[in-house]
Amino acid sequence: MLVNEQQKVIATEHRTRCGQRFGQLTLNKPKALNALDVDMATTMLAVLKQWEQADDMVFVLIDSVGDKAFCAGGDIVSMYHAMAEQPDTVPPFIKSFFTVEYELDHTIHTFSKPVVVWGSGIVMGGGMGLLQGASHRVVTETSKLAMPEISIGLFPDVGASFFLPRLHHKLGLFLGMTAAQLNGAESVNYGMADFLCNSGGLNALISQWQDTDWSSTASPGSALSRLLQDHSATIAPDDGIALNDRVAPWLAEIERICAASTASVVKAGLLAIDAGEDPWLRRAQQSLSAGSSLTAALFFSQFSKGAQLSLSDCFRMELIMACRCAEFGELKEGIRALLIDKDGNPAWRFNHIDAIPDDVVAGFFAPPWEEAHPLVHLGES
Repeated sequence: MLVNEQQKVIATEHRTRCGQRFGQLTLNKPKALNALDVDMATTMLAVLKQWEQADDMVFVLIDSVGDKAFCAGGDIVSMYHAMAEQPDTVPPFIKSFFTVEYELDHTIHTFSKPVVVWGSGIVMGGGMGLLQGASHRVVTETSKLAMPEISIGLFPDVGASFFLPRLHHKLGLFLGMTAAQLNGAESVNYGMADFLCNSGGLNALISQWQDTDWSSTASPGSALSRLLQDHSATIAPDDGIALNDRVAPWLAEIERICAASTASVVKAGLLAIDAGEDPWLRRAQQSLSAGSSLTAALFFSQFSKGAQLSLSDCFRMELIMACRCAEFGELKEGIRALLIDKDGNPAWRFNHIDAIPDDVVAGFFAPPWEEAHPLVHLGES
């Protein structure tokens, strides 16, 4: 595969020895940690729709250029400029960006052919939206999975309303409120990934897939699972790689605290845990403490609603919330502090969850438009 630095998404079609094909979509913005922008999402969506209609297309692989990140999130700098130019409104760019991104994520979730996502390196925010929809979610010894939206005043989106409430032990509520990171082994252990493979093994897998007679395979998905399982590796930790389970010692306490009935009680409980010298939990607590109280309140409500909603309705709810976040100003301030002025000192609207009026939270779930919902066509999956 020749890499064109000007091509932000590289679409490759691989011919197999039986004459069938599999497609490969490669994110190609390594200097920006492959952050997903609207052009990339639009391209991926169009190619996926084309490949889904091709009878000889067996499955799709989504990967990235560079060792550091699969996809570190969405292009939030572009979002900031749109919000700065049109404050106190829903900028058309914001509505368009999230509409396309969520339709892309939904398409991956509901794709009629297997989708393999190779989530090596950083997989956060928008990258999680791509990974979690795949039928075959692959992580490696370098993977770092997280939903860090509390740090920018957004909320865990890209389908998190659907996939986080469906994790066991209330772990999804903890992950969304604290931006806690999972390594590759933890991601498999707790339901955020399916296969743990060596980060250097993708080229060998592609060669094997090219040499497979897919025409004799009754279930390509099952065949892919077997081949990926053969490549799965238990990688011993060394000085630079940690695959130990950092979640297990705290899981019972996390589940107990996250069963509380209000966001403020959950937050207080998580911050009150004596983390000792555990850097993983201490970092999670610091992210929760410094993050947006509004995000914590929104996510708590979103988490409860999402547990009862279909996949399509979760994305429709999230688009409403995302547009309201752009209008409210918390997201703009969070991005400013993190990536524009880089002062690390966001002026959040509320200092405490209890200070947020109920009608403010409710307003984030009310559509900002009178016309039909932009994602009405997603159906009822």
